[in-house]
Amino acid sequence: MKHVSKKALLGSVAVTLKGDDEDPASIVTKALGDFSTEFEKKFDDRFKALEGKSAVVDPKLVERLDKIEAKQNRPGAGAGDDKEAKAVELKAWVDYLRRGDKHASAEDLKTLTVADDTAAGYLAPAETSTDIIRDITELSPIRQFATVRNSMAPSVKYPRRTGITNAKWEGEIEESEESEPTFGQTEIVSRRLTTFVDLSNSLLMGSNGMAEAEVRSALAEDFAKKEAMAFVNGDGIKQPEGLMVNAEVPYVANGHATNLSTDALITLMYSLPAFYRNKGVWVLNGTSLATIRKMKDGQGQYLWQPSFQAGQPETILGRPVAEAIDMADIGAATFPILFGDLATGYRIVDRQQFGVLSDPYTQARRAITRLHGTRWVGAGVVQPKAVRKLKMATT
Repeated sequence: MKHVSKKALLGSVAVTLKGDDEDPASIVTKALGDFSTEFEKKFDDRFKALEGKSAVVDPKLVERLDKIEAKQNRPGAGAGDDKEAKAVELKAWVDYLRRGDKHASAEDLKTLTVADDTAAGYLAPAETSTDIIRDITELSPIRQFATVRNSMAPSVKYPRRTGITNAKWEGEIEESEESEPTFGQTEIVSRRLTTFVDLSNSLLMGSNGMAEAEVRSALAEDFAKKEAMAFVNGDGIKQPEGLMVNAEVPYVANGHATNLSTDALITLMYSLPAFYRNKGVWVLNGTSLATIRKMKDGQGQYLWQPSFQAGQPETILGRPVAEAIDMADIGAATFPILFGDLATGYRIVDRQQFGVLSDPYTQARRAITRLHGTRWVGAGVVQPKAVRKLKMATT
């Protein structure tokens, strides 16, 4: 913002002065031509005399400034020390515009932001925008490809058939043999994700709902990010079980610690039964995806292919890609890539959707409202044979 310098202020005021034989603007122009201490003193005396005789102030300007000042001094116009300080700063600025630095108090001048003492300039108070700058929240899109169901129960049990019957070819009069299929069970337990945020009632009242809305938005983004991380690397104890944690999911060795092998990717894809392979999706992060984009098969064709149709994903070896930020980077002994039929292999059970409970009572003595965020969700691998991991060599 430009300085309101002493020279500009004097020139502006001088043109409003009337009732003197000599043109006030000429007086100011002549006076500012000489910066000697003695002449400045004489000029100041003459200016005060002219100001006392015939200074004219626009009544409309005074009325507008009075309204601004009254609005800032109105009870409840600000919340907290920061807003009170801004109100004081704005009042000082208004007084400065109306009366100049000669008539402003020392406290008012201290309140203003000094830009350049030598030019007698001051900056107007800063404006606080209602737009809030936020970082983006990146999520691993596992929920998009897995099977999701709702349940009010604390856990869901999935019976698993682990074997088939043992039929045999028999002769015409031979007796058939008995066989029994084998069964197992997989249980998905709902886990609780929670936190709370305390907000002062003064801030809530003074922000016109913006503070509470922003906190609710921050909670929603945080819960979504923590949930997506658990679907990839959750420990299965306090968190949902992640795809990369289940020990029953088979893996294919890459053969090198840092160099990704084209042959290993092809082996990984075709290690799955055709039923799962034809519904498979690649899961990897952006760094690994950048590496694959540069790789070619034996015929010189890129493994990665862009999408040529709106709404369709990119593909690797003809299957879609899910870019998951929570997957590991390519490195020694890591599992940077997963491929498989997530709809068959992974289940997500929503017990309670994300919600925020506003509690103005328990902290009322401190004039605090507490916002509780809670989410109940469980997840786990139910068919390990439907997915495969790629393992980098240790050295």
